[in-house]
Amino acid sequence: MKSIRRILVTAIIFGCLCLLGMPQAMAVNAKFDFSKMADMSDYDPNNMVIPTGDTIKIAVVCSFSGPASRVGEMYWATLGFVAHDINKRGGILVDGKKKLIQIIKADHQSKPAITKKVCERMVLQEKVDVLWGTNGSNNMKVINQVANKYKVIAVDCSALSDELYDASNFTRYSFMLTLTCGQIGRAVAYYYGQIRKKEKKFYILCQDYLFGHSMAKGFKEGLKEYYPEAQLVGDDYHKLFLTDYAPYLTKIKASGAEVIYTGDWTPDADNLVIQARQMGITLPFANKYLNDPPFLHKVGVEGSKGLVNVSVYGSEGEFFKTSEHIKYYKRWRDISGKWAAPYNTTTYTHGTGEFGGWIEQTYWLLSVMERAGSTDPEKIIKVFEGDTYQFANGKVVKMRPCDHKAVQDLHVEIYMPPEQQKENMNIPPYYWFKGCSYTGKSYKIPAEKTGPPADPKLCK
Repeated sequence: MKSIRRILVTAIIFGCLCLLGMPQAMAVNAKFDFSKMADMSDYDPNNMVIPTGDTIKIAVVCSFSGPASRVGEMYWATLGFVAHDINKRGGILVDGKKKLIQIIKADHQSKPAITKKVCERMVLQEKVDVLWGTNGSNNMKVINQVANKYKVIAVDCSALSDELYDASNFTRYSFMLTLTCGQIGRAVAYYYGQIRKKEKKFYILCQDYLFGHSMAKGFKEGLKEYYPEAQLVGDDYHKLFLTDYAPYLTKIKASGAEVIYTGDWTPDADNLVIQARQMGITLPFANKYLNDPPFLHKVGVEGSKGLVNVSVYGSEGEFFKTSEHIKYYKRWRDISGKWAAPYNTTTYTHGTGEFGGWIEQTYWLLSVMERAGSTDPEKIIKVFEGDTYQFANGKVVKMRPCDHKAVQDLHVEIYMPPEQQKENMNIPPYYWFKGCSYTGKSYKIPAEKTGPPADPKLCK
């Protein structure tokens, strides 16, 4: 009886998702064109050539200083890569002329009050066309408020809280190009409940602010739907940029948990796992952000083995499925090894993972602007709503018009030792990294299984 009820619930949810803009096979309006990509051999994030004058201005709003300054470095390198490519092609045709891309640093220091000030300065003084953000859903909420007030386009490529695009916070000037907390939680629950079918005891440990609670909520809802026989043995939240996780890890150790679910991002993500391994806790972490290679190398092959990561830029089975994608990948891979500090670490080796998502989402934004033929927000909105775009790796994303959330398949990646990574890394040297575990197996979680969740007040 329970199984019949579950089948009926799943069927109803699938039907609702279809009504919300998730067809079984999405037609593609535009896609990344390999033939147009520029020679990138001279790209260096430390020595960018940034145009001025009559340009398309994109404010990169994030933490360029403070405890999460490394995030700013990563955003800058990835957006710089896209801008360099487009600019070497001569720009894109908008407002009757070809315009180059100018990216501008907008340091919010991980503080909402600073976010408001810097965004208003970007809009009113720098006259930017786009506010691109950001680390911290609390900061993205402010970006969206400023975008709505001044009628400027904002894109969310990194903040994941579903509440950012619910009826109370929605603004037609902002678009969520990344995945959501609800999708992550449901993807993890689907993997454990419908694919792996082994571990049953889970412990939630997240950061104590909007994003952390949204991550926990998504996982709890996912367990109810896809793994109702699972048991939640703990549910804790810690302050941002904590240094001592021992009290939480001690509770986890005593709980009998088999898996730790966390939404922590750098530097919290790194410190949490490092301290867990030091305390002898070898449990797998199901996560979104435990994927930074320098951290993975710190904990080593065994310490990173078994991590379960939800990716917005994954691929089931072999990662590279076309010769064009290999060529695209090598544009980054061949130059990243030549960069100086701070871009000379293993973080920048591949240009996939989080980087792949941010890069492709920015190409999508610029494709929309080019097809709109304008920097006018109203014309951009008209093209963006309902748009479909194909990434370089073949993945197709759709912008749901009712709430401006991207509908897309996700991947759950299992981190495995170097000799087992060849199942995913299918070109020489047939491993992603030698000094740590990384993606070996990868499972596609179809969009109809994860959402993204929609507020019925917006999507009827």
